[in-house]
Amino acid sequence: MENLLLKCTPFKILLTTWVEGREMIPIRCLLLVILFLKEGLDSHPPPRVADSGLFPCGTEALIEITKDIRALLKRKRESKKNAMAKRIKAKPTSDKPGSPYRSVTHFDSLAVIDIPGADTLDKLFDHAVSKFGKKDSLGTREILSEENEMQPNGKVFKKLILGSYKWMSYLEVNCRVNNFGSGLTALGLKPKNTIAIFCETRAEWMIAAQTCFKYNFPLVTLYATLGKEAVVHGLNESEATYLITSVELLESKLKTALLDINCVKHIIYVDNKTINKVEYPEGFEIHSMQSVEELGSKPENLSVPPNRPTPSDMAIVMYTSGSTGRPKGVMMHHSNLIAGMTGQCERIPGLGPKDTYIGYLPLAHVLELTAEISCFTYGCRIGYSSPLTLSDQEIMDRIYKNVMSKVQEMNYIQKTLFKLGYDYKLEQIKKGYDAPLCNLLLFKKVKALLGGNVRMMLSGGAPLSPQTHRFMNVCFCCPVGQGYGLTESCGAGTVTEVTDYTTGRVGAPLICCEIKLKDWQEGGYTIHDKPNPRGEIVIGGQNISMGYFKNEEKTAEDYSVDENGQRWFCTGDIGEFHPDGCLQIIDRKKDLVKLQAGEYVSLGKVEAALKNCPLIDNICAFAKSDQSYVISFVVPNQKRLTLLAQQKGVEGSWVDICNNPAMEAEILKEIREAASAMKLERFEIPIKVRLSPEPWTPETGLVTDAFKLKRKELKNHYLKDIERMYGGK
Repeated sequence: MENLLLKCTPFKILLTTWVEGREMIPIRCLLLVILFLKEGLDSHPPPRVADSGLFPCGTEALIEITKDIRALLKRKRESKKNAMAKRIKAKPTSDKPGSPYRSVTHFDSLAVIDIPGADTLDKLFDHAVSKFGKKDSLGTREILSEENEMQPNGKVFKKLILGSYKWMSYLEVNCRVNNFGSGLTALGLKPKNTIAIFCETRAEWMIAAQTCFKYNFPLVTLYATLGKEAVVHGLNESEATYLITSVELLESKLKTALLDINCVKHIIYVDNKTINKVEYPEGFEIHSMQSVEELGSKPENLSVPPNRPTPSDMAIVMYTSGSTGRPKGVMMHHSNLIAGMTGQCERIPGLGPKDTYIGYLPLAHVLELTAEISCFTYGCRIGYSSPLTLSDQEIMDRIYKNVMSKVQEMNYIQKTLFKLGYDYKLEQIKKGYDAPLCNLLLFKKVKALLGGNVRMMLSGGAPLSPQTHRFMNVCFCCPVGQGYGLTESCGAGTVTEVTDYTTGRVGAPLICCEIKLKDWQEGGYTIHDKPNPRGEIVIGGQNISMGYFKNEEKTAEDYSVDENGQRWFCTGDIGEFHPDGCLQIIDRKKDLVKLQAGEYVSLGKVEAALKNCPLIDNICAFAKSDQSYVISFVVPNQKRLTLLAQQKGVEGSWVDICNNPAMEAEILKEIREAASAMKLERFEIPIKVRLSPEPWTPETGLVTDAFKLKRKELKNHYLKDIERMYGGK
């Protein structure tokens, strides 16, 4: 036994560490130490063991050995984690400048499939059902009651009183998918004929999507917050004859739009409610989802097998949120989505039945859809929240601001302890280590704000600010991954690894794609820049979608195919590759404005630098090429600005406070301080501001469903203010 153990490298290290300068440890003692390590006995051994005579070196010495071994093992683990974080993650395919970067783990060939044989989305679904059958899959909280709640700005919101989660098993979801698919077939929907979904994120959305994938009905997705014009455009362009929606959307946005919709004949609402069909125009057949499932469950309908898709069949036509104008339909084949999810899943270690995913982002957004399908595939259950209980567009930034405001309310001693613990753990994280004592004493309550079980967070959309990123790492005691991707890349193109604790970067290319940079001379970015290459980000791989639906001109402008048949997409974003192969997003072509004196201002960069100001909830920077300075529109934090107004003796309603020049001056003062801290150039700092008493939501049309700024709409909305701030009439 002793010889066997001594051949094991870890035990040789442990023995060497302890034997030098000390008496030899009998192997039976070492075996007991190992037992203590395994059982987690940090303190004294049980009396019956301590008195057994097995400890010639003494009980206290054994405890000391145990602690030393624990510390050594911990250092080895942390050293390995640190080495993992610092290693090269991607590298260029050749020495030629501008060569694409690939993940070092799939350098010779890009990954296109995750689960052998599952080359279409329906096969992923079948795999999950067969593997996880009776386990929980989709969960929804029962609505016990609804209450009207008055907001500080005078608006009335519905507040839902919710019960516990009720879960469907994989087998139950499969049964509903089969019934719904058979029901749609019985109603007359043919394979390869489009069906649209215009609905909020909920379990029925995912059931409908899995049905479409299995029965080869190309699914047209539309954001639930799109305006009437955009919805009509998407439905007419896609020529969808069937539409899945909710009662709320049917009775609000759709009711007035139906007469402008050309092809839809069947409307299916997902709620267990009844509606008055006589209120709707003739020519539409309106069904509940339940009735369609009941139709499909009839033996004569259920016996008809589905017409399964091939990898090259269309799975989704996903309409974008329209940040730059009319939404575009992005065409995704099954093979595109399979490849994209293969890359994403590789960056999420240990995903499985012990995990739970909170589903609240729009399922019409590609990152949410692919994340949920990936979770479903690996047995991770998905709990759907109410949009009214979890709806913040930049939830991590909001959590950061709220917790830090609580810290400011602490007394001196509490605040000092928090800062000391925060700074200490921050330094440990930067070295690749952790701080368990700080976690236990300081951050346990903060972690409990999210339930206490969160082991990983992923952030997409706008880049996460470094301050927020570090804060989430420290206070929630888990890795925070950042991803970068687009609808056109069928989800993420990069995701940071869980061992990478750097900030401001979005990780290395996924194993399913490669990324190259190309010069953008106008903006001053080239692949020859030092110390790192910079340029427009171009993504290639099987995860790149097929183009824009019925828009060949735009497809030819943004997409290309190389001599090997691989598709590439020009993103319009500007990136920089670091020596370890990780990408940083540094600019966007459409956000660049040249001022009158020739300086270039990146509006997105300015907004990212200022959005964490405590007094600011949202900000849009604006500049004109015939002017010499930048201005801004700001949605202030109502609680903090109201408190500041009281301190300054400013009275009146919320609208009065926002229109008060003294409050504008206070916001500008904070903007200048933040700009200085973030090292913005003088010409990048907004020198005038318009405060908006109304928040920017998708319903206002000023931001997309993904809460990206709609610059054109914001410009039109604040046209008079722009003229005023630039000295016009």
